[in-house]
Amino acid sequence: MNMSVPDLSVGCRFADYFVICGLDIDSGLEPDRLCGDNLHVSPLDRAYKGKILAHYPDNVSSNPFDEHAVCMLCFPAGLQFKTQKHCLEPRFHSFVVTRENASRYYGFSLIFYEEVRNRNICSAMHTLQTMYITELSSGQTPPGHRKTTGKESSRSLPRSFKLAPHTGAASNYYEIAKDKLYVAKSIALICQYPYVRVSQMFLENLFRSLPRQPGPGLSPESYVYNLLYEVPVPLLGQALRLYVPPAEPHLDPIPVVIRMPNPPEELPLLDYPLRVMFSTLGVECVVQLFTCVLLEHQVLLRSSDYNKLMLVAECIISLLLPFTWAHVYVPILPAPLYHFLDAPVPFVMGLHSDSAALSLTPNGPRSVVLGSEAALCLVDIDKPDIQLPEELPIFPHRTPLIEELNHILDKHQIQRPETEPTKLGVPINGSSYKPMNDSMSSSCTLPSGGLRRKHSFHDVLDWDESRPLNASPPGSPTRRAAPRRLDALQRIVDIVKRTGVNIDDVDAETVMPTTKKKILNDEEQYAEDIRFNVAIRETFLNRFVHIFLMYENFVIMPDQGRDSWLTARESMVNFDKASFLSDQPQRHRPFLSRFLETQMFATLIDNKIMTNWGEYDANLQVFEHRIKSVRTNSLKRIKNAKWQVKDCPPELLLGDITRRLSTEVTPAAIAQNNRTFVEKLLKECKTKTKRMLLEKMGTEETDLGFGTEVSITGVEESTMIASLCDLLERLWSHGLQHKMGKSALWMHLTNYQELEQCSNSTKPIDPNYLTPDLSSVGAEVEAQQGSSSANRSRDSSRGGSRDSSRDRLSNSGTLERKSSQPPCPLRPLPESLTFDMRNVQAMTDIKTEIGYARAWVRLSLEKKLLSKHLRELLADATLLRSQYKRTAFLRCEEEREQFLYHLLTLNAVDYFCFTNTYLTAKLPYRVLIVPSRKASQTTANCWISISGANGESTPKIPIPRNTSEFVFHHKNLGILSTLRIGHDNSGLSPRWLLDQVYVRNEVTGHTYTFPCNRWLGTGVDDGSTERLLVATRMRSDRTPRTPAPPALQPPQTPTTTHLSTSTIQHMIGDCVNAIVKWHYQSKRDKDANSLSVLLCGENGLVKCLEQAFLCGFKSSRLFGKNLFIWDYFARVKEEFKMSLCDEASAQSNKSCGGVAYNCRQDQEHRSIWRCYCHLMDEISSVGRTSGKDGKFQLFICLSLREHWLHRMLVPMSMTRVTGEMYEEQSFLRKRGLLTFLRQILEPLDEFDIVLENSLTQGI
Repeated sequence: MNMSVPDLSVGCRFADYFVICGLDIDSGLEPDRLCGDNLHVSPLDRAYKGKILAHYPDNVSSNPFDEHAVCMLCFPAGLQFKTQKHCLEPRFHSFVVTRENASRYYGFSLIFYEEVRNRNICSAMHTLQTMYITELSSGQTPPGHRKTTGKESSRSLPRSFKLAPHTGAASNYYEIAKDKLYVAKSIALICQYPYVRVSQMFLENLFRSLPRQPGPGLSPESYVYNLLYEVPVPLLGQALRLYVPPAEPHLDPIPVVIRMPNPPEELPLLDYPLRVMFSTLGVECVVQLFTCVLLEHQVLLRSSDYNKLMLVAECIISLLLPFTWAHVYVPILPAPLYHFLDAPVPFVMGLHSDSAALSLTPNGPRSVVLGSEAALCLVDIDKPDIQLPEELPIFPHRTPLIEELNHILDKHQIQRPETEPTKLGVPINGSSYKPMNDSMSSSCTLPSGGLRRKHSFHDVLDWDESRPLNASPPGSPTRRAAPRRLDALQRIVDIVKRTGVNIDDVDAETVMPTTKKKILNDEEQYAEDIRFNVAIRETFLNRFVHIFLMYENFVIMPDQGRDSWLTARESMVNFDKASFLSDQPQRHRPFLSRFLETQMFATLIDNKIMTNWGEYDANLQVFEHRIKSVRTNSLKRIKNAKWQVKDCPPELLLGDITRRLSTEVTPAAIAQNNRTFVEKLLKECKTKTKRMLLEKMGTEETDLGFGTEVSITGVEESTMIASLCDLLERLWSHGLQHKMGKSALWMHLTNYQELEQCSNSTKPIDPNYLTPDLSSVGAEVEAQQGSSSANRSRDSSRGGSRDSSRDRLSNSGTLERKSSQPPCPLRPLPESLTFDMRNVQAMTDIKTEIGYARAWVRLSLEKKLLSKHLRELLADATLLRSQYKRTAFLRCEEEREQFLYHLLTLNAVDYFCFTNTYLTAKLPYRVLIVPSRKASQTTANCWISISGANGESTPKIPIPRNTSEFVFHHKNLGILSTLRIGHDNSGLSPRWLLDQVYVRNEVTGHTYTFPCNRWLGTGVDDGSTERLLVATRMRSDRTPRTPAPPALQPPQTPTTTHLSTSTIQHMIGDCVNAIVKWHYQSKRDKDANSLSVLLCGENGLVKCLEQAFLCGFKSSRLFGKNLFIWDYFARVKEEFKMSLCDEASAQSNKSCGGVAYNCRQDQEHRSIWRCYCHLMDEISSVGRTSGKDGKFQLFICLSLREHWLHRMLVPMSMTRVTGEMYEEQSFLRKRGLLTFLRQILEPLDEFDIVLENSLTQGI
């Protein structure tokens, strides 16, 4: 056929090439060495070299023909031979080829088998078969079996990917006299766009019309010519009708309509049905796979169907919109490219399960070496089965997303797998999820042939045994919600029965009618698939829209030209990640922090920056269009977690407020509209502050009558504070005359800071100022007092009687609180607005104005200075008038005062929104050491190490000599928990009596005291040269006073305090109850009450158990020295070791003076003895400088962690040492007290006690 004259321009053709691949008769049977050495299998199972027999046209300039790639992907497993005993049905699959410039083109291949009529080829196959059978019958090992050593022997896929051995059935052998030999052949289309359905119909019907029979109708060549040269690609937003060959040659051509979407209103083209992926894998498996692809893990798909590999890969990539996959993408991995799996880069690849390259060897299946399996996601499409990477974070709002997807699947009546996994996420090193056989029926009818009865109302209650076709699968969120619905129905049934009504004859269809799935033809099914694709893709896109709704505020736009930016792009920071993450809920940060580091997110930000020079990415345009729709309130949230467009005309989508404002432009109408807007802002401020207080205070205040509004249970603190920051930005943007940057609040703050610097030029200004020295602190305090007095006089002159009364009220409360707590010896930090601004400006993690503003708001809120700072900022009337119009919210005095008052109410609760958000910021800490007057100096070299709730610990920080106060910088430690202080015991007078240590965060102002009141040095006290101190946070003057439990002051020596046994019992009971409650608290509450404080604090469990062990303890011995509890523990260890060394009978052990026990307890006690001795040896090896009381504390903590403590008490009480060192009325010798001690500690076994590294010292 003559196809030399193109009728259309090359760039707009539907198809670029029509290709025919098959066996080259001239080359003969040439094995495909690139597919591996497969001589160990039958010749019919081997892969042979194929060839491009013809392609039309010869070349297209915009898409040069790649003969090697097209042939390899048309035959991914190589050229195959079969006989009439095999299945010879044609198979269709699609593929994609990625060019060097990251662009892609698509291919569609139909593989069919035609009979080999060349006798030479048949004879060659027969000869190979005879040689193979001869080697097997003679007992010789085929060549491929001898190569089981070397590099290939180590190549292995995970266990779930290994193939079953070939059985050697008769179908794998070819007999030239009996069998017909068939060879694979492929006809293919190469296109720029993935119109899968049209391509599949064209190739399948073209194959049916071959060979051409005489009769009416067009020839196959005519259809090929028409598709290559006369059918264009539709323009954006337009449709095109083309004709494909009919299923039978005598029929008319089949008209098919294709359409090109029109972005940004429509989503990009996707012709693959998402329905197939969801019905094959299930919703939860798709969401897990989607998460792995988002985080750019290595993803390996496996299936026996090449088309499913391509379909799943294309569908999962399409859900990434607006992001694009920028790494290795090979949905169908041909055998010659298996070495791609060694690449240590992210990839999405598809692997055929029956590939000849994965054949068996005597040592098992031979396959390919994979990269790090810790970052690998393996998906078996046919089972289905998924194995996830280790430590995979959860996608934000994963459960609502699954519910929303299930709702869409139910609406479109999409079948799920027989059993959808209820718990996916098994790591690679563990066993993968195996679907269990579903014993439930898939319909409400009885099996065919059986008796049928009318369904009664009881059938509805037995939903678990018989569910309709459109029911949710077991384990899905919709399915798990069914029991609640059934419980309600059961209660209705019980009520109806009590009334005497018979419900046995009630038809179930009248109560819960089920809809039967309509049988659709090809056209209807395709249209339904397109609608389902749009619904699913919009769901995923809307998730991204609401996660990154405000992402533009954190994009750092360059100030240089396009070429300069492209040159330095790799070294520039384009997105303020720290500030963006600070607005996100805590539970979402593990996922988002990793996603922000991916290449696909960086590409999106680059595309956003490129819009400055007029270059627009299509996916970004779609994303921006959806964001604009959400911001204009054209989307609304409904109960079933779906996003739908409001039912209103397009001209009304801009909102009712805009329409009202456009109708009247009179001054009175403008004033009224502005007044309405100001009142709405004030009401929103009141609502937000009230909700924040209710969430922080808990349900007690709700019970008192404050919780009349909608409940906000489950809303995280970071989300609410981010909402407050957004509100402040809107308040500061209202009525602004000239907006200079992205953040109106930060612009106002910087202008105020510049005025302050100009008015106070005597103070040096350091732009990187973060740590105040004492002189500047004093100067700032004085300056602040002077400015505050001036502001008060200025306010009073303007008639601020209400403010002065509030100040008097606040000051009186402050004075009352000051008298109730000891003063802090550290000089107070300045409370000026500019001081906190300089601290925020010195943070290197923040890159944008929005980020600086939010950090400043969080810092001010945590320091309880937000209302005070904003009052100071708004007190400058001259600056306010220069920046804002008269109608601005900030210039409405009454509303502004109410707004500041609402913010003042947030001081009633404690926020750690700055400390818990900026975890990587390097902050200054001031340390003040207060030694005792008896021994305030030491010649030893001292050091400290501090630990915090963020899991960070400082190294040993040397304490400068001849000074008790110093500052060090370290990564944010969070809320401080413990401090370890010690020295090297050097010099003439190393002994040091330490009273306490103060540590203050110089940015947040949080001050912690670490009481000690013990000696440090050998030969004094318990001989400890280092001690572990537990933090107590000091309340500031702005912190509301909360009643604290009475503190138990520890004795200086173990023998100075004698408490009654009943008092000690109450103390231990309170401690255990506090630890149990702590484990049942939410993570947010656990941060405030650290487990270390409950264990080792002043009223902690260790101190209470110390009192229990001291009760009845005979501590005096010769020469007037005191005996410590650790001395008793050491002697018990020696006795346990003696008993372990004696292997005689129980009676002989008893006569030897060892531990008294009977034969039944022998095994249990010996295991306890070994654990006790092992723990004592570990503590003695690492705690040489800790002292005896420090070792006792470490023993209690570790034995609680390992759940040994209450089990050790009885064996310890039965030792001879206990009788020698304790009185009869002690806890270890009196049976009732010992039983109490053992039973009160036993409930702690239910919890997994996780200790800080500062407590365990690495044990």
